[in-house]
Amino acid sequence: MGRIFLEHSGGAKLFLCANCDASLTNREQLLSTRFTGATGRAFLFKKVVNLTFSEMQERQMLTGRHVVRDVSCKNCNTKLGWMYEFANEESQRYKEGRVILERALIVESDGFVDQPTRRRSAVFH
Repeated sequence: MGRIFLEHSGGAKLFLCANCDASLTNREQLLSTRFTGATGRAFLFKKVVNLTFSEMQERQMLTGRHVVRDVSCKNCNTKLGWMYEFANEESQRYKEGRVILERALIVESDGFVDQPTRRRSAVFH
């Protein structure tokens, strides 16, 4: 049985759920590696697929109060991090709609690169 996913983001480097290998995102979506989660280092991504979301909740975090949703793998339900819905401070608004994945709960894997198709010119004699 292959990897189970509902969506696949493609790319040369992929991030997968460490528990079930479901495809989550790729390196092109990575915004920052300078975040901290419950398990240690965490990464901020622009777009992540194959997630389920908890109800919104307000949390006091290191950078202020934020409204967030926990995110889990859609395939195995492992909690992987959270998504920022709203930031109270203007300087933190860049996080809104972005997803944090905890490094200990994901794995990086080689993906694939689409090969550009070459145009063949027809030569008629």
